[in-house]
Parts: sequence; C-alpha cells; structure tokens
Amino acid sequence: MTTSTATIMGYERPNGDIGIRNHLLIIPTVICSNQVCSRIAQLVPDAVAIPHQHGCSQIGSDKDRTFDVLAGTGKNPNVGAVLIVSLGCEVVDPVALAEEIKKTGKPVEWFDIQSVGGSVKAIQHGADIARRLKSQLDAEKKVPVPLSKLKVGVKCGGSDATSGLASNPALGGAADALIAHGGGIVIGETTEIIGAEHVLAERCATPETKEKLYEIVDRFEKEVERMGADMRGGNPSPGNIAGGLSTIEEKSLGCISKCGTAPIRGVIEYAEDIPEGGLYFMDSPGNDIECVSGMAAGGAHIVCFTTGRGTPTGSAVVPVIKITGNRRMFERMSDNMDVDVSGMLTGEISLEEAGDAIWKEIVEVADGKLTKAEILGHQEFSINRIGPSL
Repeated sequence: MTTSTATIMGYERPNGDIGIRNHLLIIPTVICSNQVCSRIAQLVPDAVAIPHQHGCSQIGSDKDRTFDVLAGTGKNPNVGAVLIVSLGCEVVDPVALAEEIKKTGKPVEWFDIQSVGGSVKAIQHGADIARRLKSQLDAEKKVPVPLSKLKVGVKCGGSDATSGLASNPALGGAADALIAHGGGIVIGETTEIIGAEHVLAERCATPETKEKLYEIVDRFEKEVERMGADMRGGNPSPGNIAGGLSTIEEKSLGCISKCGTAPIRGVIEYAEDIPEGGLYFMDSPGNDIECVSGMAAGGAHIVCFTTGRGTPTGSAVVPVIKITGNRRMFERMSDNMDVDVSGMLTGEISLEEAGDAIWKEIVEVADGKLTKAEILGHQEFSINRIGPSL
C-alpha cells in the first residue's frame, strides 16, 4: 500500500486527526436528558444533539457499550466541540465521559440538570455554553489535510437484486481506490456475511484475524440460538425478498463485494477505534442506524450506503452517501439518493466507471459537498445494546 500526497480541505485536530465537518455535539448521558439536549440544539444553529434511549438501568458490558458509543461519537474527528448534559443520577458517568473525549484535545463541557435546577434553567444554561463553544468553532478555518487519513465505512441496507449486481461491487472499486491512496475502509454487519464468511476469511491478512472473524460469527449465531430463534426468520427481510433476494447466502455474497479486494488487516469490536489505512471488519449488527452509529463512534469520516429499495437515513456526525443500482428507485427517491450506478445493468457504464463515479463523490463530500441526507437534516443515531434493562 502506498500513501498519496493528495489533499482535501478539512480541520486539523490537536491529536493529529483530520475532520471534514466541524460539528458542535450535544450529548445526553441518559434518556432523561434528551429533551433538554434537543431544545439546546434547536436554539443554537448547526448544533447536533444525539438523543437515545439508554444510560440508566444498565449493567456490565451493556453499560460499557453505551459509554463507549457516546465517547466515540464525541471523539469522532468531524466533531469540533462537545457539550454533555447529565440528569445527575444515571449509570453513565458524565465526568468520565468528558475526560475520555478530552483526550482528543477538543473543548468539552458538562453539567447536570438536577444541580442547575430543572429543565428550563438547564436549557438556558446549556444554550449559553453551546453558543460560546459554537463561536469558537466558527473561528476555525479549513486547511489542506491528507486524503490518506480519510476513513470510510461501507454499508448496505434496503437491498434488492441490484445491490449485489451493481452498487455493491461498484462501491468495492471506490474502496480499493481509497486504500490505494493510503486511506482506511471499514465494513461491518456481521449478520450480513453469514453464509459467505469463509470467503472473507480467506482474505484475512493473518491467521489470528481469520480466527477472530469466525469467532464473531459464531458468537452471533449462539446469541440467536439462545433466543430460540433462526436467522432465516428475519434475514433476508421481507423487503429484500420482494426486491429479488432469495437466501441469506445470496444476500451475503452481494454484501461483501462492497469492501473491495484488499486484505482484511483486522477485526474490531463494535464502536472500537478504526485504525488508519487498509481494510478492517467491525463486529456490528446489520441494523442500519446501529451499524452506522458504531462506525461513526469508531472514527469513520464518511459512510457510503448502498440501497436498492431506498432509505432516507443519515447520521448525526458523518456524511452518509446514498448509492443505488436501481434506476426506478433513484428517480422515485431522488431527494435521498446521491449516486446512480444503474447504468452498469443496461450496459451504459462499466464497473470501473461506476466505481470512479462513487470515488469522485467521496472526494467531493470529504472536501465539503453536502450529501442529500445532510441537506435534509437526517441525523439518526442509535446504540446497539447487548444486555437486559434492570
């Protein structure tokens, strides 16, 4: 792998990362803080809140996962400053959360609603802090930053027969292009590789990585068995089947083509830091929002999302590029789609040309172009849970 000298315009972070957006993020530590955070974000233009359902009545690794996703989202290089709002009695510790995010060198402040004196006072207090942080961010200027430091997640959802035939292999070409420039790709969706895990395993760079890949697939299948369920009851989904996909294996073989042809250098846990350069696999659910949120918490700058059926969702802190090989859906949902590669299926463009079109879009979005999801304000966020509520 070589490292290119190409640059894009972005933000230099104190820890050496680069950001392609400069968000002010408002983080509730617990569901009880959601409304206060949402109101603060409404009062401060361009601030982003990430309401969620968790942060209390959680224990063990399930509690740790919520903490890790909130911390990782705050540490994402597209985030320039963070305000944390706590209720004051939940299990996610706001002080520990602030200290973890501060390791990146970015400004982080926090307060709790109980100490400030209730919702109205908390909204006023939080809006004052948020306006001050936002004015600091507005003074920061973009500078040339290395394209080689870019990390991109590849995801598919609402798949149909065109996904495996066109948009996924085309995205694979763009993934190879980024890795050739020294950048990083992360693929997830453990549920979406079942039946094709042996194909990915043969691409693992080391025996240890291969063993880890099989381990996470086995772990997921055992969890499904513990529930007395069968994967085939939910995957392919009814929408996938209506779109022409017949089996989980057929869906998985199409799914894995979106990560290109590079060796898999490592398997990482959900929301774990994504290393720079090369291809990595993140153990994550196929659920669109949970998977994208995990990639964002791992440090992805952009997520490329292929779909044949169509979906409008985005992300709180990373641009999500929507790609399709289904022309009728592209025309029907043009408000939501960014790239149409359906010409592959009619012979109008080659696989290489489709990959080039996606690669061009990735570079333009990294350089500041807004995706359709960003323009429409799609800021979905969801944390994957692994334990019961108390």
